[in-house]
Amino acid sequence: MPAPVRTVAPVNMPVSLSEAKAHLRVEHDDQDDLITAQIRAATAWLDGYAGILGRALITQTWRQDFAGFADRLPLPVSPVIAVVSVSYVDAGNVAQVLDAGVYDLFVDARGAYVALRPGQSWPATFRRTDAVSVTFIAGYGAAADVPEPICQAILLIVQRLFDGADTSIDVAIDRTVHALIAPYRRSPL
Repeated sequence: MPAPVRTVAPVNMPVSLSEAKAHLRVEHDDQDDLITAQIRAATAWLDGYAGILGRALITQTWRQDFAGFADRLPLPVSPVIAVVSVSYVDAGNVAQVLDAGVYDLFVDARGAYVALRPGQSWPATFRRTDAVSVTFIAGYGAAADVPEPICQAILLIVQRLFDGADTSIDVAIDRTVHALIAPYRRSPL
């Protein structure tokens, strides 16, 4: 299965510039660009498919391609809010959108996935690596909906980036960040 593709990025970050400046005790605007870049870097380290959490923090849209239909079409970025569409390339190599009444979104211990509703069947597809595409919305919602431990981890990462290298502080921050995010990390089953 290829990696998913983010098609619509979040409109903001889980931590605002004003929150980061308050955490850093910065009262001037001289370093706003630097702090904003550090918030983006810290968020990118945690967010999305490539982030260490494997989660979407703020609402964003993703597309996962499959070589064909299967019993389960796993969606590798969580938490999944909704499936926007399931499209496919039919046996005649023509793009189609599957009726939403054919499938449902399910979540179990392995994560979210799309599967058939009872009494339905998948249509035939053309043989290609992207024969089926599931477009879905993932994330906790707005910045205020992101779990507080994740936001605190972002602030600590920003603090580490802002303050520069100090080995004793770095070790303490690293341990704290990992402790804060541990409950939210994707774990293999």
